[in-house]
Amino acid sequence: MNINEFRTPENDVHEIFLHRWSPRAMSGGDVDEATLLTLFEAARWAPSSNNNQPWRFIYARRNTPRWEVFFELLAEGNRVWVKNAAVLIAVISKTSFDSGKPARTHSYDAGAAWVSLALQGSLKNLVVHGMQGFDYDKAREALQVPDGYTVEAMIAVGQPGKKEDLPDYLQAREFPSPRKKLDEIVMQEVFKK
Repeated sequence: MNINEFRTPENDVHEIFLHRWSPRAMSGGDVDEATLLTLFEAARWAPSSNNNQPWRFIYARRNTPRWEVFFELLAEGNRVWVKNAAVLIAVISKTSFDSGKPARTHSYDAGAAWVSLALQGSLKNLVVHGMQGFDYDKAREALQVPDGYTVEAMIAVGQPGKKEDLPDYLQAREFPSPRKKLDEIVMQEVFKK
């Protein structure tokens, strides 16, 4: 796939940012434990406010007893393609510092860890697809997430597959999405609509 067909930067940026996207087509192949741990290692080194490191990751591998618990949390529309993932990961964040003081940036920091994980997955030629399409309340209960922690998102990880194996409506969406122009998201001095 020619990434430049879909994404053209307005300024000089490393190609890793253009090449990372969220495909859905996965082959059903396994991701070995060592490779999976490199994704978590990348997330481990993400920046965080006061070095709080509020992110937590809970995962299940396909063909293990807990896979079905994770899979059943997903919205029906995600189950269609996630069935070929090798790993499902829940992203959790701690809402306070160890002192008990609220950590206002816990979600922001967990997002930094997510992007580190996603970029490492891209470097390993894996599909890494984040999702909000799941039952957050059931996830809290099923994954035994205690008070003081927030369920943020889920991630599917797998080996790349063929888009032709997806339903037609998903094949039409299986390409790197463009981004808004910088002048739509960057403002100098004050907020502008």
